[in-house]
Parts: sequence; structure tokens; C-alpha cells
Amino acid sequence: MSIRVTRRGLIALTAVTVAAFAAGGAYAQQKFFRIGTGGTAGTYYPVGGMIANAISTPTIVASAVATNGSVANVNAIVSGESESGFSQADVATWAYTGTGVYESKGKVDTLRAIANLYPESVHLVVKKGLGVKSPADLKGKRVSLDEPGSGTLVNAKAILAAYGVGEKDIKPEYLKPNQAGEKLRDGSVDAFFFTGGYPAGAISELAAAGGGIELVPIVGPQADKLRGELKFFAADEIPAGTYKDIPATKTLAVGAQWVTSSKIDNQLVYDVTKALWSDKTRAVLDAGHAKGKSIRKETALAGLGIPLHPGAEKFYKEAGLLK
Repeated sequence: MSIRVTRRGLIALTAVTVAAFAAGGAYAQQKFFRIGTGGTAGTYYPVGGMIANAISTPTIVASAVATNGSVANVNAIVSGESESGFSQADVATWAYTGTGVYESKGKVDTLRAIANLYPESVHLVVKKGLGVKSPADLKGKRVSLDEPGSGTLVNAKAILAAYGVGEKDIKPEYLKPNQAGEKLRDGSVDAFFFTGGYPAGAISELAAAGGGIELVPIVGPQADKLRGELKFFAADEIPAGTYKDIPATKTLAVGAQWVTSSKIDNQLVYDVTKALWSDKTRAVLDAGHAKGKSIRKETALAGLGIPLHPGAEKFYKEAGLLK
């Protein structure tokens, strides 16, 4: 049986073949860019998801990965398990300089910055009616400090110490915010810390489910002294109404930063940085999570305690933000 191919059919077949090879070439050139975030009940995860979706192209496949948080993300970047991740400014600075929680681990001198994103507020959530008006009042209470590997755990320990409270003075637990919220609701935990952009899903759910919670201010000479000693802490306020029936609460904040490794390709990081500050991403950030509006190109270089990645640096120079 013979097969007759017409001239028109041959042209069509050739076009399909060329398209297939072109598509194959495009897929072959795809680069994957994972973003380590945090727990699904926090702020890193939804913000990371928005950014990943916005910056993905036929050649860059970005994905947000749920993790234990800042320390875990830095460690994943070091090990090569992730191309990038979100980190609190304090954790990133400690990692790069080999100080703080990284004093015994050594310097992560390959850590590089892509951008400062938004301020992260320290939330101290307590069961209503316990009479806790300050972190100093947590002595003897059952308190969740968040998971090992989280920036919250680092912050919680520093804040408690500033108010004269050690881990031995409380009954500590190490839970994700949603798990801590469930335990606070059933009475098996009295309080929990969470550092992240407001509104945080786990806290919003607790407040919406009939109240029963309060936010404790982190203020006074202890907080002032802590800000003097640890420059990455800034004075902050969680506005009234952020969580149902909870008034404005003065607290501390640290910057949320997007970090990567000096080992990641310069062109890839340049493309990712350029995509982060594109009109497409701007529209996604403005329409998504409340913290998306706080992610601004004008503050992209604020509070960075580690060097910029060369790819990111190239973009900021072209954008006129660096000389």
C-alpha cells in the first residue's frame, strides 16, 4: 500500500515538525527556580505563591515550596535543595556573618540578596483573660515558640530574654502557627509567637471564630533596648481591625527578604528580578495578599545585611536604583 503525500500536506507536516522541535528546544531550555517559603498558615507561603505564579514564563518555572521558615530556607539554599527562599533580615545577616544562631555553624558567605520585600510583625497571641499584658507575664505559661528552623523561634527567644524570661521559665512548645492556634483554642496552649506579615491566616481564623484571643504589645524600655542591640528590629504597629475585634497593637518588626546563592546563574537571577518588578507582577501583588501592596521597588534595597546577587545588582543598576 503506497502513501501519497501532497505538496500542501508536506508543507503542513514540515511546519508541525519545526514547531515540535522548537517546542522541544524551549522545554529543554526551561530553568526551575524554587522559592522556599514557610508554613501554609503563615504569610511567606501565599506571598511566595503569588510571586512564583507572576514570574513564571515558558523558560522560567518558579514554584513556592512550603518549609519550616527562614533558617530552613537558608539551609536549603546552602545544600542546593532550593534555588532561593524567603528569610527574615536577622537570620540572613546572621547566616552571612556567621553570628547569632549561625555562630556555631560558620559563615554562609555564598548567601546573596534578590530583594527586600516587606516588614514582618512579631505577633504575640494569648488566650483572652489570662492577664498577660507584656512578654514578662508569660512566666509559668504554656507558650509555643514556633518550629525549629523558623525565624519566629529566633525572635521569640530574643524577645523573651529581653523581658527576663528564659525557656526554663515557661512550658515551651514548638508548633506551626495553625497547630498552636488549635491548641490555644482547646486550652492546651496559653500563647504563641508568630513573626510574619499581617494578616496571618491562622490568627485571622482564631479571631473570626468568636474571639477569645488578644495580641500582647511588645513595647517599653525592654523593646527599646532590644532595638538598640539588634538593629534589624524596628518599631511597628498592627492596625486596629487587622484581626476581628482586636485593637491596634504596638510591636516589633523585621524585614522579609528574598535570598539566593552566589552559585545561581547571573542571567537567571537577573531575569527573576526583572520579572519581580514587572507590571504583571505588580498587578498580581496589588490584587492578592494584603502584604503584596507593601512589596515596592523603592524599598527593594532597604535593610539588606548581605550582598546583592550580581544578577539582581545588574537589574537595579539598569532601573536607576543603584549607581
